[in-house]
Amino acid sequence: MAPLFNEIITVLLFGLAFSMLLFILSVGLSITMGLMGFANLAHGTFAMVGGYVTVTLVSEMGVPFAAAPVLSFFSVALLSIVFERFLYRHLYRRPEMDQVLLTIGIVFASIAAVTFVWGPSPKLIQLPDYLKGSIDLGIIIPKYRAFMILAGGVIVAALFYGLEKTRIGAQIRAAVDNRRMAESCGINTDRIFTWTFALGSGMAALGGGLGIQILGGIKPVFAFEYLVIFLIVVAVGGMGNIRGTFFAALLLGIIDFAGKFYFPEGGAFVIFAVTIIVLLIRPQGLFGKV
Repeated sequence: MAPLFNEIITVLLFGLAFSMLLFILSVGLSITMGLMGFANLAHGTFAMVGGYVTVTLVSEMGVPFAAAPVLSFFSVALLSIVFERFLYRHLYRRPEMDQVLLTIGIVFASIAAVTFVWGPSPKLIQLPDYLKGSIDLGIIIPKYRAFMILAGGVIVAALFYGLEKTRIGAQIRAAVDNRRMAESCGINTDRIFTWTFALGSGMAALGGGLGIQILGGIKPVFAFEYLVIFLIVVAVGGMGNIRGTFFAALLLGIIDFAGKFYFPEGGAFVIFAVTIIVLLIRPQGLFGKV
């Protein structure tokens, strides 16, 4: 009985680490799609760029690992402001097909660019000694997985506090609920859009940097490879709902890891089966509005 219990706890902990990564990667897409109503299929591009920036900072410039994802967050957030001002803003009120074509074009261009600069092979980073090896908590778990759970918890708490307890958070929630009413109350929704887009892109970059080890490296096809996963998390949680995105990432991350652990040959399809069931019952997502 004890070995089975230990196995279940191990699967839950590994799945929880993956869930935290899914949340960090997907939450920005949920906010921007829910707030802006913009079909941003290039969200994974910002995560990919964040991963490559992290690799460059750690492997080539000697920046400590603890600082590299943070620097990646700010650098990609600033880059995304340029994209939002000069590209995205012109298509906010255009048909969704126009938005899809633009963002898919950005994905293709970014893949070509990172392949040219960093090459086609996956890139890994050398972890600091304090994140290598495993720790014994009664259950053996890699230190990096434990770090991912802890870091994810801190980020989740910070996002919830920022959106629920601060003025800017209240303005974002107001714009998500009713953009016209928010504008009539004097909220500058264009500025809110810009900073929210920067936050979402920065979060994607942070996830891209933190996820290098868990995902087996960063590579040029990242933006395409994980696009479906991002969209699934957003759809299951409900667009524009941070709480929904968190619980969707928690549910799907654990189920995905458990499926692959117990059914290696077909476990990758479990997450899609769960998504279909959830959306058949609640098409608007777990926490989406009816």
